[in-house]
Amino acid sequence: MGFSVSGSAAIIFIGLFIAFGMWHTAASNSFERVSEAQSDRSDAALDEKNTAVVGSAEYVDGTLTVQATNDGSTALSLNGTDLLIDNAYESDWQAGATVDGDGDTDLWLPGETVTVTIAMGSAPTRVKLVTERGVSVAQEVN
Repeated sequence: MGFSVSGSAAIIFIGLFIAFGMWHTAASNSFERVSEAQSDRSDAALDEKNTAVVGSAEYVDGTLTVQATNDGSTALSLNGTDLLIDNAYESDWQAGATVDGDGDTDLWLPGETVTVTIAMGSAPTRVKLVTERGVSVAQEVN
């Protein structure tokens, strides 16, 4: 055997070694990302199970008042919460929202009640509040 056969075999083995190293790194990173995504999904499902909201809605003299209490064990955000009135998305409702009387907070902790007041021309029939976790409460307006 001459040098050319030994040299070419060494080049092939070095190439295989480099290729395996690149494959192993890519496979390891992919597995880690999948594992993290599964963990995040489990955490989100647990947060959803631990979120509960009860509420009421009342229309008096041109003002709609919606109250919802966070009965779960997870903290919620008003910016992550949506309000639908008669199946229409309501924007800028946070301006008339208070959490236990505090209008400057975005944090809605367990046991606290958010109160939303909106001036409306006519009485709506249904109100729905949807939290950032996907848990919602729908109420008929009294």
